[in-house]
Amino acid sequence: MANRVWRHVWTRRLGRWAAVLLVGLTGVVVGVMLLAHTQIGVGPFRADMSITPSIQGGTEIDIPPLGSLHLDSHDGPIHLKVDLGSLDQERTAALIDDPTAISAAGQSAVDDVTKGVMQLGLRALGAAIVCSLILSALIFRNIRKVAAAGVLALVVTGGSLGLAAGTVRPDSISEPRYEGLLVNAPAVVGDARKIADNYGRYADQLAELVSNVSRIYTTVSTLPVQPAGNTTRILHISDLHLNPASWSVIKTVVKQWDIDAIIDTGDIVDWGSSAETTYVNNIATVGVPYIYVRGNHDSSAIQAAVARQKNAKVLDNTIITINGLTIAGIGDPEFTPDKSETEAPANSDDLATNPLLAAGDQLADTIRAAKTRVGVALVHDPAMAPPLSGTVPLVLAGHTHKREVSVLGAPTADPSASPAASPAPATAPIETRLLVEGSTGGAGLRGLEKEEPTPLQMSVLYFDENQSLKAYDDIQLGGTGQSNVTVQRNVVGAEDPRPTTNPSVVNGVTPSR
Repeated sequence: MANRVWRHVWTRRLGRWAAVLLVGLTGVVVGVMLLAHTQIGVGPFRADMSITPSIQGGTEIDIPPLGSLHLDSHDGPIHLKVDLGSLDQERTAALIDDPTAISAAGQSAVDDVTKGVMQLGLRALGAAIVCSLILSALIFRNIRKVAAAGVLALVVTGGSLGLAAGTVRPDSISEPRYEGLLVNAPAVVGDARKIADNYGRYADQLAELVSNVSRIYTTVSTLPVQPAGNTTRILHISDLHLNPASWSVIKTVVKQWDIDAIIDTGDIVDWGSSAETTYVNNIATVGVPYIYVRGNHDSSAIQAAVARQKNAKVLDNTIITINGLTIAGIGDPEFTPDKSETEAPANSDDLATNPLLAAGDQLADTIRAAKTRVGVALVHDPAMAPPLSGTVPLVLAGHTHKREVSVLGAPTADPSASPAASPAPATAPIETRLLVEGSTGGAGLRGLEKEEPTPLQMSVLYFDENQSLKAYDDIQLGGTGQSNVTVQRNVVGAEDPRPTTNPSVVNGVTPSR
């Protein structure tokens, strides 16, 4: 009997404190959602800042009508949102009258944002405590429970703010994800040419962002991104598969990003027929050099049609230099337009039986024999890439219709070679990065076979004067339209590509042939 009474008492106590916990947390959420807002001046804007409960954290910067930036700035449980939609008339007029004020606005942005975040944190803490006290007083009418709810709100909100502050990643502004209109993307995201020098310098990156957006609004036009003299911008496309809509997107990116050259890693058509040769005539309209390697859907007739374009250069175990960037490439050795998939050879590591590896090995020999340093190697199928490991810092491929980044494993030594025949290299081996592009044509007609159409994907690569890849922008458009775009800035070295020795299979899926 006594045990039942004891259990009953503790059950009631636990129930009461559970109710206090629920009411306290409800007050925190309501207070933060309703009252955790503040306004600050940033450049020509009156920026509205707010925080909301979140599992993933992060920061969202809305710049209507240009789009929005998403930063992996911190971990949860709060999400910061900054709305730059309101122009301050006096600030805007001052920027128009004094062009130097734009740079000054950018430099003061760090202090403005820091002050605003601190104000927002204090407001959120006060709002959460007050709402929890009021809600618990209305429900419980008990001073101890009201006080407990207030303490709970203080601990939860303060702890959340402390966790967010402790996990801040200032470098996240160097790798924003952009969502909005394609024509506005390079102006809002900014130029990647300074990333190598400014990576890790939060103040400079934030100042550049504010300056860029300020110029857009005050000149009522998009800001052209000015190229640096030592930067080469390459647009990597692949697997157009006869999609006529791809050319308009490509030309827009070439213009907006001020591209120096285009690299196409094959499968420009579907069947390789003579009737498809007219499709490649669009190459002449892009306005920049067009470097191409043959895919397994491209016949020799298609390759010849590409070569006839005045601005095109076909690489087939050959080398070319564009804007100081030396590029080597080789076409796919197989012509298999009628196959939906490829079965792996019985011995995929044997050069004698695997034509893909044999072609990659042939290109590696050409690169090693070259009198100049090669910065990029082009293949169509990533299964051709392993022999290139250690001979070139970057390999570009396509074929899989899925974007993938990895680091090639060390090349496998020939077991028949004697140790004396393979002396140790005098210099450290080159780490070879493999960038596999998605389908710039949305996989053509195949992309419409699924419930969701295959998105159109391409990448802008930024090389310095030493032919080193410093950053790249991954661009993706939905398969059903071309007005909205997602742009993800990637700084080389910030991501963590997984090493692989067999890129012929990506995530367990055999590539389409």
